[in-house]
Parts: sequence; structure tokens; C-alpha cells
Amino acid sequence: MKELKHLNKYFKKYWLKLFLGIIITIVARLFQLIMPSYVNKSISVVERFLNAEIAKTEAQDLLLQFILIIVGAALLSGFFTFLMRQTIINISRYIEYDLKNEIFDHYQKLSLNFYKKNRTGDLMNRISEDVNEVRMYAGPAIMYGIQTLTLFAFLIPLMFIKAPTLAAYTLLPLPILSVLIYQISKVIHKRSTIVQQYLSTLSTFTQEVFSGVSVIKAYALEPQTNEDLTCLANEGKNKSISLAKVNAWFFPLMILLIGISNILVIYIGGKQYLAGEISVGLIAEFILYVNMLTWPVAIVGWLTSIVQRAAASQERINEFLREASELDNTPTHKHDIKGKIEFKNVGFTYEDTNITALTDLSFTINTGETTAIIGKTGSGKSTILDLVARLYDTTSGEILIDDEPIKHIDLTDLRESIGAVPQDAFLFSDSIRNNIKFGKENATEEEIIAIAKDAVVHENIMGFSKKYDTVLGERGITLSGGQKQRVSIARALIKKPQIYLFDDCLSAVDTETEEEILSNLKKASKNKTTLIVSHRVSSAKNADKILVLEDGRLIQQGTHDELNITDGYYKELYTKQLSEKEN
Repeated sequence: MKELKHLNKYFKKYWLKLFLGIIITIVARLFQLIMPSYVNKSISVVERFLNAEIAKTEAQDLLLQFILIIVGAALLSGFFTFLMRQTIINISRYIEYDLKNEIFDHYQKLSLNFYKKNRTGDLMNRISEDVNEVRMYAGPAIMYGIQTLTLFAFLIPLMFIKAPTLAAYTLLPLPILSVLIYQISKVIHKRSTIVQQYLSTLSTFTQEVFSGVSVIKAYALEPQTNEDLTCLANEGKNKSISLAKVNAWFFPLMILLIGISNILVIYIGGKQYLAGEISVGLIAEFILYVNMLTWPVAIVGWLTSIVQRAAASQERINEFLREASELDNTPTHKHDIKGKIEFKNVGFTYEDTNITALTDLSFTINTGETTAIIGKTGSGKSTILDLVARLYDTTSGEILIDDEPIKHIDLTDLRESIGAVPQDAFLFSDSIRNNIKFGKENATEEEIIAIAKDAVVHENIMGFSKKYDTVLGERGITLSGGQKQRVSIARALIKKPQIYLFDDCLSAVDTETEEEILSNLKKASKNKTTLIVSHRVSSAKNADKILVLEDGRLIQQGTHDELNITDGYYKELYTKQLSEKEN
């Protein structure tokens, strides 16, 4: 239960509704307790009439009166039961909503390293399946738990007051039941945790299959994928069956013990009746009491299962909630970013692979300058852009933004001042219009079209049947690689930030389109600090400064003209690409 203490803040938030729900639950059960005693009284009236103690008319009047009380109590009990569900079950939905938001908000604050170490399917499962298990504890478990406690608290003392001996025999199976529940609940907790883990594994597998379905089809891997899924599903099925086998013990045991209680009521009560100690009506009353206890006692097992499953799920949720972001966001003051960027002896090593991407890197980019970064694959080009956006913190050295350490700048302020186009263009499953507006939520239609023209994608969009209302598939699968890159560029341009980060974002477009986009980018990024990562010299030659990297080190820097007259990597690359273009 210690893991479920995390929910206490939500119970405190909704304490008034929860308190009202508890009161309503108690009232509903008290009205239910009225009925058995009036059944007893009704049978007594019939006995008195048969023994000629009262007249027929009086007996009929009393029976009618008692029946009306029984029906009235039943109706009131049903009404308050309805109100009970409207309060406590609704609270569980509020808590589910709050908990999902808390988890999602926490996910967004975590660094990229967290997402590299954890699979998407597992993240999704914890915010959906695990939260749903916790909701069952925050609603149904509490509601039925209060019902059970109320009945036990009022009914058992009432039974002992009316017939102590009969009550003692009737309740004899309950201690046995408590011991069995305790032993079985421990097994349920262990197996519930395993089941939830396998659900995450299954979610991860299916998510990866759906995301990579084009690769699976291209390599004709459907049979192998089906076989892998079958093995995984069978293993998960076996774990679920193992849990179900333990859960299956509860209800038969409950029914058995309640059946024994009924037999004891009839046998012991019958003996006491024959001895003249109790009436027939009291035996009937006790049978009703026992049957009133049937559901609460039987549900104890179900409640235990819910609590154990919720505890297992909350433990998995807490595991991620305890994850702290590696990026310490403690700004010293509000910062109006201009765009100057300085690297001072920066080194960076990826934690997950232990690969050193940058080593002792130093350079300065002044406000409004356009800087191109050239180098072989794996030379650390994209890492520079990630560090400028502070998706990671440096391993050594320091990055300054406007002569201020980047760690002193608020992350929100920093990233709001950046327009980034990643190497792998990512578009959301939404309309093209909304994907562009992602860079500026309140953008007008005129702005969207103008920016799309700058990104040289407007004509492509107008060729679609629904034009800007065309809804893209997952990750923008509806579009070609070049179209996705250009929509991503439009999304960055419409933001009009102080710093542009373009990470090889023209690799999928032809040379003519590239030149047109670069010309438009030069106009749009005037007086804006721009970093362009590229493998093409054509994307870099008009930059104010060109940085050439090799194995994470800066081996050359200067303008196109300066580097082109100096022997080295840049001149060789330019000569090679120029000859390829001429051919």
C-alpha cells in the first residue's frame, strides 16, 4: 500500500466529494439493514394470527404497514446507492484525469536520454493500462470497501445483540476467510506485477511493428513477425492465466463459507427454536443477514485483487515519476535572447552508447550570422544543434548564449527563441495546416500560404484534393521525404525565432528546389542567427562562416572562399560535388 500513498494528494483535493460519498454509502447500507428486522416482524404477525392472538384485520394492517416500510427502505437504499456511485465513481475519473496529466507532464520534462532508455510502448502502457488499474482502486475499491465495512460495523453487533449464540456460529467461517485472503493476496500482488510488465512488452512490440510496417513488408518479414508476436502473446497469456488461477479461488471459497454459515443458521437456529429460545422470524432474519453479508464477504477477495493490482501498477508509475530530468532548469533571471552562441572547450559523450561526439570544441557565432557545419557522418554536427537547444547538457566545457551560460537561461525562453528542423522530419497525424501552425498557433491563412511558398511546398499542397486540410498519416507518412522536410521548414519559418537550427533538412530535395529554398531562407533569416548542418557544399557556400568537423573536433573554419583556396576536407568535398553536378 505504500506505493498508493502517491494518490493521497488527490484524495485530499477531492476530500469534500469523497466525504459526501462515504456518508451517502453509509446511509444506503443503513436503509438496507431495516428490511430484515421487518421481515422478522411480518413473520411474527403471521404467527400471532395463526395462534389467534390478533384479529385478521389487525394482522392485515400490520403486514401492509411492514411491507410499505420494507419497500420504502429498499427504494431509499437504491436511491442513495445511485448517489453513491455518482460521487465516488466520479472521483475516480477525476483522479484518473489528474494522474494521466501528471505523468504526461512529467514525461515532457525528462531529457532525451530517458526516451532512449525506455521504449514508447512501455511509456504508453503506464499512462493507460496502469492508470486504469489505479482508477479501479480510487473508485470501485473504495466504494465497495466502505459498503463492506459499514455492513460489518453495524450488522455484526446487531446480530450479537439479537442472538449471541446464533451470531457466533454464523460468523465462525469469517476468521478462516481472513487468513485465506491474506495468503492469496500476496500471490496476487506478485503475479499482477508480472502481468503488467508483459502488457508493456506487448505494447512496445506492436508499436514498433506498426511504426516499421514498411520495412517488414519490404523484407517479407510478416511470418517471422507473426511468430514473434505469437510467442510473446503466449507468454503473456500464461502469466495472465497464472494470475486468473489465483483469482479463481476467491469466489468459490466465499460461496462455500457463506453456504456453511447458512447451514449453521438453520441448524443452530432450528435447535434454539425447538428449545423456545428464539422465534422462526429471527431465523429468517438471520438468513437475510447472512445473505446480505454474502456479497461484501465475497467481494473482499475482488477488492484485495484490485488493491494488489493497483499497487503493482502505481509502483510502475512511481518508478518513472521518481525519474528526475538531467537538465536542471534554474534560471537566474528573465532573458531576452538575441542569438549570439559561443562554445568554450565543449566536450560531449552520449550516456547510452558512451560514444564521444565532441572534443574540446570552441567557436563563436555572432548575432545574425549564418553558420554552416560540414563534416562526415558521425563527426558531431547534429550534436552541436542538440546542445544549442539544450536537449542535452555538455559533458565538459561551457556553452554561452548572449554571453550568458546556457544553464542560467530558462529552458522555455531558450526553446521559444529557436526554430528547429530536425534531420528526421517529424509531422503529426493532423492536417498540413495544423502541422505548419505548430510553429505559430495563431497564424493566419495568409501567413501559412506565404510561408509554404517560401518553403517551396505550396504547389505540392495545392495538388492534394483537400489542399491544406489534407490529414497526414502517422509521422507524416502520407507525404514524400522532400515534402515532409519542406513542411517542417515552413513550421520553423512561421515561428520567426531568433535562432534557426537546420539539420540536413534539404537532403531529400533536388538541387533546383534546394537553391530556391536556400534563397528564401536567406531572406527569412536575415538578422537571425542560423546554423545549417549539411553534407552538401551548396547549402553551406553562402554562409557567413563554415565549420568543418572531423571526429568531434574542429579542423577548419572560415568562409567558402577562404576554405576553397586551402587544401583540406572542404576543398576536396567542394571539388567532388562540383564534378558530380557537372556530370
